[in-house]
Amino acid sequence: MTTEISAQTLSFLRRGRPVTLHHVAPDRTLLEVLREDLHCTGTKEGCGEGDCGACTVVLGEAVNGRLEYKAINSCIRLAHSVDGMAVWTAEDLASPAGELHPAQEAMMQCHGSQCGFCTPGFVMSLFGMYQNSGGGKSIDRAQAQAELSGNLCRCTGYRPILDAAQQMGGLPLPAGCGVNEAATVAALKKLRPAQADHYLRPTTLAALLQARAAHPTAQVVAGCTDVGLWVTKMHKRFPRVLDVTAASELRRVETYPHHIAIGAAVSLAEAYAALVQDRPQLKTFAQRFAGLPVRNSGTLGGNVANGSPIGDSMPLLIALGANVVLMRRDAKRGQLAHREMPLEDLYTGYRQNVMKPDELLCWIKVPRPQDGEFMRVYKISKRFDDDISAVCLAIRMVVEDGVVTAVSIGAGGVAATPARARQTEAALLGQPWTAETVRAATAALRAEFQPISDMRASAAYRQTVLGNLLQRFWLESQGLQHINLDTLNAATLEALA
Repeated sequence: MTTEISAQTLSFLRRGRPVTLHHVAPDRTLLEVLREDLHCTGTKEGCGEGDCGACTVVLGEAVNGRLEYKAINSCIRLAHSVDGMAVWTAEDLASPAGELHPAQEAMMQCHGSQCGFCTPGFVMSLFGMYQNSGGGKSIDRAQAQAELSGNLCRCTGYRPILDAAQQMGGLPLPAGCGVNEAATVAALKKLRPAQADHYLRPTTLAALLQARAAHPTAQVVAGCTDVGLWVTKMHKRFPRVLDVTAASELRRVETYPHHIAIGAAVSLAEAYAALVQDRPQLKTFAQRFAGLPVRNSGTLGGNVANGSPIGDSMPLLIALGANVVLMRRDAKRGQLAHREMPLEDLYTGYRQNVMKPDELLCWIKVPRPQDGEFMRVYKISKRFDDDISAVCLAIRMVVEDGVVTAVSIGAGGVAATPARARQTEAALLGQPWTAETVRAATAALRAEFQPISDMRASAAYRQTVLGNLLQRFWLESQGLQHINLDTLNAATLEALA
């Protein structure tokens, strides 16, 4: 894609040195720029949709005077979103003398590369893991498996790759391979931000909402994990883009006595970490939300605003009783205006919502856990890791003296929008928490939605699974544990193998 619509300058660091590119269109991807303009052909295009990891690179951003490293998918990341950051590709890791970085050396020693196509992406994910662990520190197999979930090996060579992840921390770091963090942070400070014209990335909330009011037709992006597919798969063009991720106020998770407030620019990885801190039982589900490179790029606010009926965040947030805060710039009063509503009330139809042309979703407010709360969220997909749900069901319940005193249920993949199962909630609320009540609620849940058949599942399968998941929730509430993967430790898995 080389059409120069409304092109502007892009600047970032590579190998500690500034790179400045001119005439970069606002809708070009980072992968295109790396391969076509900088000839970094080690970074591959496999799927073009953030599923395979062959295009993985690592970004470095200065936060509170220190570098934060994130492995991301360059195939669906818009190039201008990395303006002012540091970028590492597979070509940047070896020393000037050609000595390999521990991530590369471990892959070689453990025979982790077969056909080699996916290898640069795996190496970059390992490099990100190495940097975030402090370098030279051991990484256990569970962490390696979780953080490599966004990388696919078509040759099924996962075992030696996981071995490499565990081994690289014990390998020496050759001179010239390490990152001089202080020098990199200093160099990032010297980069001049691009003159915003057609890729707008305001650094304050007020400027962001002013830009939204001035350009209501601009394509809004957060992490581009879905909009990126519109570029790569649907070949859409965007003459003007408004990026929310630099607004400092929206990059925070704020904690209050009764709720947490997650800014729209907070990454999925950071947002789920905050949710897991309050509710540890969500850890497995959080790791199953795509792979780490997608969670590092995508934002919770973007996922919610996008409103895909198969987005996993919304059923969970609906069950948690989350509210969204929409904001706009009130030109007449010269101030910012906001309105708040339950998340499920945001949607009016398939990928349609109540937001006005000059409004943006800015905050997601999630209540803290309630005393006696029992919470589960279930994701059903064809593949355990890095896959899209056929059905997602989240249930939050409080039972007092054997009676259901509070219940909220969010469902995904069964309607045109993420939905709240209000009829099923009514069938449960105030009823004794018994097998008979569950059977009646199961029938209500299966009748409440009329899902469609598609490539992921048939309508009949989805309806059946909905009821089965409510039955599973009942069994788990009664103490049955062996049906839950969270209870299977590494020794059990090894024995089953």
